Amino acid sequence: MDNSTEIVFVLHGLNETMSNKRTYFVVTLLVYLFTILVNLTLIATIILEKTLHEPMFFFLCNLCVNGIFGASTFYPKILVDLLSVLNVTAYKACLAQIFVIYSYVFCEYTTLAVMAYDRYVAICKPLNYHSIITHRKVGNLLFFTWLFSISETVILVGLTVRLPLCGFNIDKLYCINWAVVKLSCVDTTINNIYGYILMLFHVAQAVVILVSYINIVRISMRSQEGRNKFMQTCLPHLISLTNFTIALVFDIMYARYGSRSRLQALRNFMSLEYLVVPPLLNPLIYGLNLNQIRRRVFRVCSQKIQNLK
Repeated sequence: MDNSTEIVFVLHGLNETMSNKRTYFVVTLLVYLFTILVNLTLIATIILEKTLHEPMFFFLCNLCVNGIFGASTFYPKILVDLLSVLNVTAYKACLAQIFVIYSYVFCEYTTLAVMAYDRYVAICKPLNYHSIITHRKVGNLLFFTWLFSISETVILVGLTVRLPLCGFNIDKLYCINWAVVKLSCVDTTINNIYGYILMLFHVAQAVVILVSYINIVRISMRSQEGRNKFMQTCLPHLISLTNFTIALVFDIMYARYGSRSRLQALRNFMSLEYLVVPPLLNPLIYGLNLNQIRRRVFRVCSQKIQNLK
């Protein structure tokens, strides 16, 4: 199949499981709106409250921006599909969705790795924290996080674009790179090698995170103050990291090696978890656990209520 002609992919993820699509549409829309609301609330709180202009909160703000970025490419398409009889997507739209989803995934994991490094310095080298994690370094780390994530994705999509395709059926709710690569008429060894390179790099990030947390836990357990600091600032990060990593690994392993004989509902759940839960969970667990953010949000809400009266 020539990629120069307009290719339309058929997405089969909804076909077998969604008997009451309108109900799912309402629930999905509410989840999407709530996800945007909680992320924007946390971003606005960090920007407006000068006492929160610290490295940890800037990284958290970046996590929320990335959450909105990822959610805004997945939810609108799935909402349209829930109201459609036939779930299809154009070739270019599919590639655009792949680009955004993979950029979101790479940026999310790299941001979590940077946050682990920040917490390591804060707890294990507290006296040198502000000399090591300067505002300039924070800016450089955030810039690198986005630059590297987008560069990874550009190469990934570029390798996929060159492939001539012999099929148009994708057994997912949305487009992923591996599903498109499997439709190729030619050898995809280069794509596979690049996929393993990406995997190895992010495994290296995971090792850095693991080593950082081993040292963090070792130092934190020496005193009550250290344990309190760990519970306040590290536990939310650890929850976010664990949830995202497990969900992503399950989806990657299933996409490459899973059996189509499994229930479609289970396949849908496994493919949605890392796209839906982290953008919704991150602002909630950080907002509820960090006193500075919680106090600021409650203060703003109280002022708004008083103004309405």
